[in-house]
Amino acid sequence: MAVPSAPSAAFQIQLRVRLKNVPGVLGALASVIGDAGGNIAVVEGFEAKGASIERSICVNCRDEAHQVRIVAAVEALETVDLLEWFDRTFRMHEGGKIETDPLCSVADRDDLSMAYTPGVARVCMAIHHNPEKSFDYTIRKNTVAIVSDGTAVLGLGNIGPEAAMPVMEGKALLFKEFAGVDAFPLCLNTTDTEEIIETVERIAPTFGGINLEDIAAPACFEIEERLKESLDIPVFHDDQHGTAVVALAALWNSLRLVDKKIEDISVVISGIGAAGVAIGKILLSAGVGEVIGVDSTGAIYTGRDRLNSAKQWFAENTNVDRKAGTLKDVLAGSDVFMGVSAPDLLDAADLRTMAAKPIVFAMANPNPEITPEAADGVAAVMATGRSDYPNQINNVLAFPGLFRGALDVNATDITESMKLAAAENIAAVVGDDLTPEYVIPSVFDKRVLEAVAPAVSAAAVADGVTRA
Repeated sequence: MAVPSAPSAAFQIQLRVRLKNVPGVLGALASVIGDAGGNIAVVEGFEAKGASIERSICVNCRDEAHQVRIVAAVEALETVDLLEWFDRTFRMHEGGKIETDPLCSVADRDDLSMAYTPGVARVCMAIHHNPEKSFDYTIRKNTVAIVSDGTAVLGLGNIGPEAAMPVMEGKALLFKEFAGVDAFPLCLNTTDTEEIIETVERIAPTFGGINLEDIAAPACFEIEERLKESLDIPVFHDDQHGTAVVALAALWNSLRLVDKKIEDISVVISGIGAAGVAIGKILLSAGVGEVIGVDSTGAIYTGRDRLNSAKQWFAENTNVDRKAGTLKDVLAGSDVFMGVSAPDLLDAADLRTMAAKPIVFAMANPNPEITPEAADGVAAVMATGRSDYPNQINNVLAFPGLFRGALDVNATDITESMKLAAAENIAAVVGDDLTPEYVIPSVFDKRVLEAVAPAVSAAAVADGVTRA
């Protein structure tokens, strides 16, 4: 059974109220909100003067229906007038979340003659004679395209390019906030693999890197592979590799806690789509002893039916003992569960069949395969993809530093060594502060970028994939 979600800032509402200036009114308002299950997050400071007071209160709710119930409860108070209310998430997205800013002023004729005609012609011709100079004299040096067709958005699925835009804008915001990288969302009105590849190849001269986002499997594998071959700038499908990098970082630290060696462990991955395949690949690169993948049909092994090209690769490179059965069947005796699939697949009884000190990464979003509450304390280490639980496996820990490091040395690719360097340095940030509730840094820890970016740059140089 799914555990009801707690009030969250994701469903925060802001209430503008007029209170009668008599004893007990503010307390009554707070009580009504609390009795309705709301969590007051912010109360605007005020000094009571006059017959009434107008103030704003922010309340965290569980979902949209819960928002409506809280509003109705406030409206029923005779001593309080509700002047207006709004959903703060929607308000934040009004007009979008990013914009472009100039890097130089155009205050007079001299500025104009350098920034635009006639002076710009000299820069154009310098690039014409040596296209590599575009990385010095245009935005390419620090700009990434966030490309999506809207077919696999978060936990929403195929919602189309227009509906995918808020997510891609958010990604651009995170690039800038966490790594100083300029990024722009490009949501494409096509789901045809050839058209997506051709479109990205045509817009590539504008950008220093391509971040593929929320493109459904198995098309995402071919799109990334072919673009990596045809372009001389980094191409990175974050849903695959970002998740894999952060999961590996958290695994390394978790193994330190339970005193197990990576070559001795068995890992079961639930969900063999974009993220699941990439997690399997990076775990193999890191030396994990046994990897078993499970999809809706069951365990994946050589000779099983219903395998697309990506799952066929997975079958040929994992589960050497050809273990068959359901997720619960193959989970028994394993050391680690990594879920990138669907909510509420497991319960505490399933975790008790695992090896001693089980590690559980239930990363399905927005609702995990098993919540920490439902795990009942069985897991030695528990991680999810959510910010309201400890140990959030969040791609934000990986992609800003990966692209910052790649762009800083004019990298032409993002290699396996660069991903492993990112994972190693994300894990290292935790250091001696390691606990079961802290195996991965916070996304707001500035030490992450400081550690990851130079390590990725060094790996790119060592792999010989830089222009510098």
